[in-house]
Amino acid sequence: MTSDNRPAKSPARPKGTSSSQPPMMQKSLLSFFKTAAPAPTTTTTTTNATNERNGNTHTTNDSDPMRTPVKKNTNGAASQDAPLFLDSSPLFSTDEAVLNSTSSTTTTSTSTTHKRKTVDFEDGSPIAYQDESRSVKKFAAAVEKLSLGTPVRKLDLFDIEAEDGEEEAIGSRRSSRGVRRIKYQISDDEDDDGDDVDRRAPSTPSKPQRKSRVQLDDDDDSEYEAPAIAAEDDFMDIDEADLDDSLLDDDIEVPSSPARSRSKPVQSKPKPITPSKPNVAVVFNSSNKPTPRPTLMLKDDKKKERVAKFEEKNSGRYSWLLDIRDADGNPIGSPDYDPRTLYIPKTAWATFTEFERQFWEIKGQHFDSVVFFKKGKFYELYENDADIGHQKFDLKLTDRTNMRMVGVPESSFEYWAAQFIAKGYKVARVDQMETALGKAMRERDGAAAKSAQKVIRRELHSILTAGTLTDSGLLTNDMATYCMAIKEINRPGAEHLPTQFGIAFVDTSTAEFNLATFYDDMDRTKFETLITQIKPKEVVVEKGGLSVRSTRILKNSLGANTIWNHLQPEVQFWNALDTADELRIKEYFGANEAGSHASDCWPTALQTVKDNMAVMSALGGLVWYLRTLKLDTELLSFKNFHVYDPVRQASTLILDGQTLSNLEVFQNNGDGSETGTVLRLLNRCVTPFGKRLFRRWLCHPLRSSSAIGARLDAVEDLMRVPGFMELFEEKCARFPDLERIVSRIHAGSCKISEFLVVLSTFRTLVDTSRRLSSYTGQFQSKKLASVLDELPDLTEHLNYFAEAFDHQVAQAEGDIIPHPGFAEDYDANNEVLTNLDSQFAQLLDKVKRELKTTKIVYKDLGKEIYQLEMSNKITVPKNWKKTSSTSSISRYYTPELMALVTKLQEARETKNAIMKELQGRLYAKFDENYKDWLKAVKIIAELDCLCSLSKSSSALGSPSCRPEFVESERSVLELEGLRHPCVIPGIASDFIPNDTMLGGDTSNLILLTGPNMGGKSTLLRQTCVAIIMAQLGCYVPAEKCRLTPFDRIFTRIGANDNILAGQSTFMVELSETSKILSEATERSMVILDELGRGTSTFDGYAIAYSVLHELSTRIGCLGLFSTHYGTLTNEFERDPNVALKHMACQVDQANREVTFLYKLVNGVCEKSYGMNVAHMAGVPREIVDRAEEMAQEFELKQETKREEELRLTRGAKNVGLGMVMDLAYLLSRVGRPDAAEADAEMVDGEAEGNGGDSMTRVGTRVLSKEQETRVFQRIFKAMASL
Repeated sequence: MTSDNRPAKSPARPKGTSSSQPPMMQKSLLSFFKTAAPAPTTTTTTTNATNERNGNTHTTNDSDPMRTPVKKNTNGAASQDAPLFLDSSPLFSTDEAVLNSTSSTTTTSTSTTHKRKTVDFEDGSPIAYQDESRSVKKFAAAVEKLSLGTPVRKLDLFDIEAEDGEEEAIGSRRSSRGVRRIKYQISDDEDDDGDDVDRRAPSTPSKPQRKSRVQLDDDDDSEYEAPAIAAEDDFMDIDEADLDDSLLDDDIEVPSSPARSRSKPVQSKPKPITPSKPNVAVVFNSSNKPTPRPTLMLKDDKKKERVAKFEEKNSGRYSWLLDIRDADGNPIGSPDYDPRTLYIPKTAWATFTEFERQFWEIKGQHFDSVVFFKKGKFYELYENDADIGHQKFDLKLTDRTNMRMVGVPESSFEYWAAQFIAKGYKVARVDQMETALGKAMRERDGAAAKSAQKVIRRELHSILTAGTLTDSGLLTNDMATYCMAIKEINRPGAEHLPTQFGIAFVDTSTAEFNLATFYDDMDRTKFETLITQIKPKEVVVEKGGLSVRSTRILKNSLGANTIWNHLQPEVQFWNALDTADELRIKEYFGANEAGSHASDCWPTALQTVKDNMAVMSALGGLVWYLRTLKLDTELLSFKNFHVYDPVRQASTLILDGQTLSNLEVFQNNGDGSETGTVLRLLNRCVTPFGKRLFRRWLCHPLRSSSAIGARLDAVEDLMRVPGFMELFEEKCARFPDLERIVSRIHAGSCKISEFLVVLSTFRTLVDTSRRLSSYTGQFQSKKLASVLDELPDLTEHLNYFAEAFDHQVAQAEGDIIPHPGFAEDYDANNEVLTNLDSQFAQLLDKVKRELKTTKIVYKDLGKEIYQLEMSNKITVPKNWKKTSSTSSISRYYTPELMALVTKLQEARETKNAIMKELQGRLYAKFDENYKDWLKAVKIIAELDCLCSLSKSSSALGSPSCRPEFVESERSVLELEGLRHPCVIPGIASDFIPNDTMLGGDTSNLILLTGPNMGGKSTLLRQTCVAIIMAQLGCYVPAEKCRLTPFDRIFTRIGANDNILAGQSTFMVELSETSKILSEATERSMVILDELGRGTSTFDGYAIAYSVLHELSTRIGCLGLFSTHYGTLTNEFERDPNVALKHMACQVDQANREVTFLYKLVNGVCEKSYGMNVAHMAGVPREIVDRAEEMAQEFELKQETKREEELRLTRGAKNVGLGMVMDLAYLLSRVGRPDAAEADAEMVDGEAEGNGGDSMTRVGTRVLSKEQETRVFQRIFKAMASL
């Protein structure tokens, strides 16, 4: 036994030792969590001869006070009756546990050639087993062989290191590994909250001192750390989940992560065995026969007892969590309940420890978020958050600091945060703002007053939500994600009047704000269009602020994972005046100059809407919400504001929300993904910012013929000139998301590695732009040359950063090391460090002279730096402090050396602070020219979109053509050999192209008939998609494409109801039709698919007839109208504005089979062949036969009725009821005012109260002179065809 009462260790076997010598003592993993050491009762015979041969005078492990040796019987064998008890102490210990190997001379009853190994359990009694292996894996097999009845806890993360100068030998073979030991590491970030606990385990001259963890009180704030993963063959492969908590003591926590728990300080006396503790009795066989399997006797209620103690201790302290209320005392379910806050009574604050107070101060203000609380190298979740982590993500639940807890390593924070966010949770990240050393320096400098925190200072770093992500590690999609605030100004009792909307939305990854305001109709057409275009991930509204109709549109258009935030009016969702005041007071856009108006420094887009109450209030709600997420300053100060128009009636082709959905522009109608959509077909951009710009292009195709032509010229040049696109794709395909990183640099949250990548990428961009400019001479397009000429010169900006610091060192080390002269404070700190290095060297020389030896060196082990390492033979002064030792060397600190080490640590801490500040300075310098950086990014994005259109045009195959745009009075659309753009022609392709001719010298409308599944809906969709592609600036998959620019595409395709809105299929159908009739113009394209099928035959037919007549006679738009009403074709067979066409097919009536030809031909399809489709669908034959008989009877009755009508009209040809009605209308208009005069008369009549005459009453349609002329022409053409 050593003088300091520390356990000794057997020395390493000298080289060449024979196999007859007793093997080395191997450390056991079974004592990993041991907290108490029983006092020794007896001693066994030891192999002192081995120790004397190796020059070691210490006793062996058999005299270790931490272990109780085997109880011997009279013949020296292990007693069969010796029971082994497992008390409440944990199964594993932090102290040494060995697999004792006794030589043949140790026991007399066993064979002289047999070595019996023992395993020490908690009370020190060993278990003998016959396994000869010394590897840990075989040891685990031996433990399993014992059938202890309760699985052993898995220890999957250890830090195992070989002792200096120690080797292990088995027989004559030397192992490549040294004797293993478990080392506890202490993080540099470990908290130091004033707990005077010795964290250093006792050491011996033959072992270096181990750093061990201790179990502290509940309010302790120290950390645990997951050591490095050791070799796989060094550990037991036992599942952690199999560890029965009944094996653990009440004050030992089970870590939820791979980290190890801290054990309690080593006790000098064993705990007394109480009746309530489970015990284990193991029976041994003293003979040489195989040992019988011992029996482990455990009580199943041990875990319940432990949980009961925890609940008994804390149930009263946290009883207020049973009745959750917000900060104002409103319970859950109350209309005024605020889920973001939590009411914590004063009595609870009085019982909190310092750490609990720190946690609940943050959690109480962000109760709707899952708080990841930083502790050392881990993030921990407590109480309700811990329950979520345990139930939803299977994280191990334990109790710590008086609260339920789960934890995840710091290195995997982004992974776990992404998992929680994907489930719809908000994640609040709380970080440590100082290290333990920084806390000590703060307290030393006198900053620790009574009110100062006595624990490591922590602050809320950020709150992460699905719609406001900014970190690169959490952004998984190149497309923008938006958070949208909506303000609706309702007029009570006047829902039929236009409603004003104010909308503000932001893409937090690029700090781009968009502001929109408009008046909308009762169907919320513009609002639905904007929601479909943007698809926000997160919505901010004021409580009770949205109408029922608007709420239904939001819920129908957005997914189930959309996050809703309901703010209190005025207080949280500010009005326009409060918003303006907050923007001015916080000075988000810079300080106001003297004598200037407060809004003069605001972005231009914001100044244009500052007087609009609705949009300013929406911006106020958005700013308040961003402020709670700690994002307001970094986003608003970027000044990236734009005015957004969802329809852009003056300059773009309008695609409303219903059209975007029906044509599957952004997502398909099957699973909601991009598969098979127009976006997936055309978006071939190689840069993330290019992909986002292309989506905006697709939302708003061009309308101007000149703008479309310029874009088509650029696309054609890119297809014609080889090398340009190849060079662009080669260089730009590897570009990171520059737009997002520039935003993060402005916010100061950019990583150094990202900053270096940005500088390198912009350097590549400058070089690439010069090479691309060499192609401009071959381009006929002026657009490409102008785009390249607008690219700013970034060389000067890049040279500044190249001269500021060493990029290679920053890339390798992750730190920005400025060049001399760039940062004065950094240079001064370097001088201090250089001076300290010389002092360390002088001190070492001084020590060597004093001790008269040159074999002294500095040694760094973890946090213990600059230790004086020397041989054990050297005598040192008494005031030296020994830090660690091995069998041959020891390490010390002198008082002078300790002072120097403290100065060095403080200087390094100061250097880290300077380097962090220096990083901020460089970011600020970069941000000074953010307009140039963003302009370069936008130009590259535009080039990327043009290249995407060029590649998409080339990929269409043949035939494909450049669309020809014409300016004429009448709208025209001529498509020859048009096929669906998603179908590439080839040997395996059998897609049938079709010709579509509308307007010009032909009819404006096509009344389309054909069999079910004949391809009518496909023809409608491919026609609209061709128009979108043409006006986007892309080639069209047709032999010829000639058209006038369209202002809007309307679609009514498919049958679906709206259960949430309380609307039937027919109601939805008519609502969309009403929108078309009220907003379509002569330049519109209208698609109506089987209108009127949601009601009775006669009602549906009448509605279909009236709508088609309205489109043909009065609106004059182009369109396709598909129907199964055969009699409808009879009514319009002589209408010159309606062409009758159908999808051809071949019918085999005998076998009831229909062959679809998918070819558009003139004429009317005789039948819809529904019976044939029913047969193909598998409807029973007898039902189909009966249905066909009934159909024949109906057709016979209809034919009889038609013959009777012909007899009564004496064979007169049918001109159609609509023609007769038009003629009657024109005759009634003789001598009447035109439409403009009628509107004036209507207003005057209403003012006088007489209601006006029959032709000027509200709801009566009055045609303009141009429309009346068109009706006359239509009637004359019809009469001429008789």
